[in-house]
Amino acid sequence: MLSRRIVAARPLTRALVPTARRRPHFTQIRTAATDSEPDKAFDEANDPDMNGGYISPPYVKRGMRDPYGDYWDKQERRNYGEPLHEDEDIMGRLATEEYTHFKPGWGGVLFGTFVASVFALCGAISFVYPDKISAPRTFEGGLYEELGGKGAL
Repeated sequence: MLSRRIVAARPLTRALVPTARRRPHFTQIRTAATDSEPDKAFDEANDPDMNGGYISPPYVKRGMRDPYGDYWDKQERRNYGEPLHEDEDIMGRLATEEYTHFKPGWGGVLFGTFVASVFALCGAISFVYPDKISAPRTFEGGLYEELGGKGAL
């Protein structure tokens, strides 16, 4: 089986093909604007987001839109044909969003109330919980003698 792999690899076929006939593994793309292309540099200066003049709507997350509005797509809160923001992947309805239900101070009060109530419940149970048996056992000669005394193993 190993010999089949060695034969199938054909290591000499690449060495025999001239380098001029080999295909390049990458293509070079020119991205910088030069002096001969002032209009391209001007367009990038006017469009700081560099999105090619695409109309970018205001930065409002989909989760912050009116939940009772009449949308074409109810889940994403989006209408048909509405242009997408260039940061749509982080503005969608299922993307993480700011938690605005409670302010941090009120959240601290609620957390402190929870911790205090847990400690109060533990304290109340410690007074009511029976840790002692109702009638303690006694041994006539003491527990030492009951367990065998001096000659016990």
